Amino acid sequence: MNIFFQIEGGLGKSIMGTAMVKAIKKKYKKSKLFVVTAYPDVFLNNPHVEQTFRSDQINGVYLKYIKNKEAKVFIEDPYRNSDFILEEKHLFETWCKIYGLEYNGESPELYLTQPEIDYFTPFYKTDKPILAIQPNGGPQKQGFNYSWTRDIPETVVLKVINHFKDKYSIVHIKRKDQKEYPNTLQALDGFRSIAILLQLSQKRFLIDSFTQHLAAALNKPSVVGWITTNPGVFGYGLHTNIVRNKFTRKPLIEQAAYSPFNLAQDISSLPYNTLHEIFDSQKIIDAIENL
Repeated sequence: MNIFFQIEGGLGKSIMGTAMVKAIKKKYKKSKLFVVTAYPDVFLNNPHVEQTFRSDQINGVYLKYIKNKEAKVFIEDPYRNSDFILEEKHLFETWCKIYGLEYNGESPELYLTQPEIDYFTPFYKTDKPILAIQPNGGPQKQGFNYSWTRDIPETVVLKVINHFKDKYSIVHIKRKDQKEYPNTLQALDGFRSIAILLQLSQKRFLIDSFTQHLAAALNKPSVVGWITTNPGVFGYGLHTNIVRNKFTRKPLIEQAAYSPFNLAQDISSLPYNTLHEIFDSQKIIDAIENL
């Protein structure tokens, strides 16, 4: 049987999709599994996957793999499912449910090669242990540098950096267009290089973005800050998940559709009196110390 599994969305969702391919192959052991994604490199060397297609390069698939053949197409998006919208189940459980699969605790996996490890490791050689941080996420050109719904406030980031800067080399995972912080090194590489950085790091402070999924795939416990997304839907038990404090102002959700917040919202809609109220900085520092 040929099975096509299509993933819509960002890098983090494709990394989560590596857990789904295990669940699919567990039920359909003798199938050939084909993955369609915008991030095919996530599935490099994955033993469960026959072939990976870029989302914009699937012309001809029907005639070659589906017509007059035993086939299944798993294309439904769990983000459009009621269980996800109402935050009633973890995303893995919802994903499995809509495809008629059983979820048995499958988690993400990434298969790095020794040449990759040998090539990228020297780039992260420092004279101190590494603390890797990713305080900001989101797409390019979103119109502002700080999204309060997901990003860690600068006040918190600076306190973390100040606390750890003498004992750790702090490596900031970022894009070129994102803010730089003092007393940090910048990691601007692709995600497979970032995976090696996470493997080499002693401590990690992340947001709900691709890095926390990558850390889970590598079995690297991390401290993850959550503001409007839910660790019960997107998180992992191996991480220390720190959820934001209660709002101190009424959130502006009158115009919201199926979700109260977007991952990208500027500070004008902040439901706090000050940025200091979002997190207890000392709680985060203590959690990082305890990793």
